[in-house]
Amino acid sequence: MVTSEATSATRTTGALYAIAAYLLWGLLPLYFLLLTPTGPWELVAWRVVLSLVFCVVLLTVTRGWKALGAIIRRPQLLALTALAGVLIYVNWQVFVIGTLNGHVVETSLGYFINPITTVLLGVFVLRERIRVAQWVAIGIAAIAVVVIIVVYGSFPWIALSLTASFGVYGLIKKKIGPAVDAVSGLTLESFWLIPIAVVQLILVATTPEGITMGQNGAWHAVLLAFAGVATAVPLLLFAAGTRRIDLTLIGMIQFITPIMQFLLGVVVLGEAMPPARWAGFTLVWIAIAVFVVDMLLASRRGRRVERPELV
Repeated sequence: MVTSEATSATRTTGALYAIAAYLLWGLLPLYFLLLTPTGPWELVAWRVVLSLVFCVVLLTVTRGWKALGAIIRRPQLLALTALAGVLIYVNWQVFVIGTLNGHVVETSLGYFINPITTVLLGVFVLRERIRVAQWVAIGIAAIAVVVIIVVYGSFPWIALSLTASFGVYGLIKKKIGPAVDAVSGLTLESFWLIPIAVVQLILVATTPEGITMGQNGAWHAVLLAFAGVATAVPLLLFAAGTRRIDLTLIGMIQFITPIMQFLLGVVVLGEAMPPARWAGFTLVWIAIAVFVVDMLLASRRGRRVERPELV
């Protein structure tokens, strides 16, 4: 019998795992900036290769090869992991390009609106029904994007690419469900991307700058070598957290990352925030507030309905 203390401890542990994951994701821009002069194409290539190496080590240590073998024998799962790999590659590449080219604030916008994108995918792909307040939040977020495009005069392709790629990635991970564990999933996703990574490294090697690995001192080489760990650890922490806490709490915790990225871009890196851009972000934050309040109220109503009667 599971006690309330055990349940509470499990939820606390899950929340700590999730918070750790989002804190690490929030710090990724700083880590990538430390890797200068490594460019975005080389960096993502190493990220793919070293993620696979790290996952192979984890599979060996945790004796997870049997679970991976079971997945490999299911062609549909293999196809879904390949699609997930392509989507997470797009997400990684766009994020790194944005970060290394002075668009950290715009990357934060992508992750601010990601929960709303997830809801839209649920409506149009999974045919889920959503509440009126959620439609209001979606409408406000759409207006925010229009304001940024029309008034600020810049199409937020980085933000929209990030939210679209990660939103569909999450949808595929939901479809795969418990059939693919976190380590096996990341192993296969990285494996499918190896040809792309190899081509990118070959192309980078032909440029005047060339491959930077090992060419900029020991400290730079060590930092770049940890790209796989920096990629895999937050994903594994996230997976551990989501198994222990409900999506309502995950939905609130996930705003840690874009808040950190926004503050990093504005306060630390000094990226421009003209009035039109503030207007767009303010509308996004209003949409998020509507979304979170509705989520909390729905969760509270659900707990009241599910609470067993005392006897």
